[in-house]
Amino acid sequence: MAGRVVHFEIPFEDGERARGFYREVFGWKADTMPGMDYTMVASGPTAETGMPSEPGYINGGMLAKEFSPASGPVIVLDVDSVDDTLAVIEKQGGATLVGRTAVGDMGFSAYFKDTEGNVMGLWETA
Repeated sequence: MAGRVVHFEIPFEDGERARGFYREVFGWKADTMPGMDYTMVASGPTAETGMPSEPGYINGGMLAKEFSPASGPVIVLDVDSVDDTLAVIEKQGGATLVGRTAVGDMGFSAYFKDTEGNVMGLWETA
């Protein structure tokens, strides 16, 4: 189902400090992605694929504030087509901040600003 929340992103100033904070406070697993300046975060149990193994929670990521299109956390929504969704967003008064971007061979991401000024993300699975 398109439009469901599938991911979150938390920007940080100090990666080690942020990973340690969420690890110690919430027990999250945080794995840095080599060559991507990105940390994958598991907020609950995961399968071998890295996807949640139980219903009821989502995983996310952390990235340096300098690479984030937002100053605060971002909610990421699943869509069938990033390009088609960005076109509807713009027609409805939103704005594209970062267009369709490949994320390895996993899929495509994008960021937009809604009509209220909130920065949100889109995810299209490859």
